Amino acid sequence: MLSGKTILITGGTGSFGNSFTQRVLTEYKPEKVIIYSRDEYKQYMMQKRFAKYERQIRFFLGDIRDKDRLYRAFDGVDYVIHAAALKQVPALEYNPTEAVDTNVIGARNIVSAATDKGVKKVISLSTDKAVNPINLYGATKLVAEKIFVAANAYSGGRVKFSSVRYGNVVGSRGSVIPFFMELKEKGIKEFPITDEKMTRFWITLDQAVDLVIKALKETDGGEVFVPNIPSMKISDLAKAISPDCTFKSIGIRPGEKVHESLISCDEAQNTKVFDGIYVIIPWFLGYAGACKKYEKYPSVKRDFIFRSDINDAWLSRDELAKIVKGLKID
Repeated sequence: MLSGKTILITGGTGSFGNSFTQRVLTEYKPEKVIIYSRDEYKQYMMQKRFAKYERQIRFFLGDIRDKDRLYRAFDGVDYVIHAAALKQVPALEYNPTEAVDTNVIGARNIVSAATDKGVKKVISLSTDKAVNPINLYGATKLVAEKIFVAANAYSGGRVKFSSVRYGNVVGSRGSVIPFFMELKEKGIKEFPITDEKMTRFWITLDQAVDLVIKALKETDGGEVFVPNIPSMKISDLAKAISPDCTFKSIGIRPGEKVHESLISCDEAQNTKVFDGIYVIIPWFLGYAGACKKYEKYPSVKRDFIFRSDINDAWLSRDELAKIVKGLKID
């Protein structure tokens, strides 16, 4: 599917963008991979990493807030992976208009450019924080999801827009693992932890890339693809990294939940079990008869909730230790 295609990744110098680019360039034969991002230094470092693929990879400096630049970058593009976003919860609480300009207006610009430039498919990366959001980051990502669902109607079906929704990525720069590892290296035994009961979903970068490629292949337009992934306790993760550590409770930060959700009870009535993952069918498009490909697949129970503390699958402390031991922090 990706062979001979031109793929553009917004925010492509991040952890996901590096992993996705690596996978595409080594396992497929794309015509071109375009990295679209704001940071010239990160682009320089990525150019060095992928130097042997210089004929297939291009780097565009630009911001998703800049519609004109997006229009230029989207020329001749077949698929867009939209990974660019402002994500730091405390920073966005303090700078709300910046969050809206990038995560909401930026999403609208992606839709406009993709529609007018004839892109075939667009997959947007969303987050568990978009489910029943209590912080601005989650709220902007919820709005972005809605924008990408509605875009299928605006484009008249010429462009297929959908989203993938997952939680914190293990080993990425924004995860807690590098922080815990740094404390261990410094010989610190007492780890600050917000709440010993806190749980999170566990997904690796490879799993995130798998999900996006699957969404590219399967999307009918408007779906939200959700991986069926295990949960973990943050306290177990800390013990897996430093078995003899103790905890100092520092309390929940503003905008933070004790447990995260990937599918709410209200979304369950439109959720299908499809090939090992969950697919949330768009409300108004679903009722209009779209996404017929999923009709034959089973629905989840109406009272189903996919939340990190009531998940069926859990990683033990020993399993976490084995995974963390072989983890390369990106």
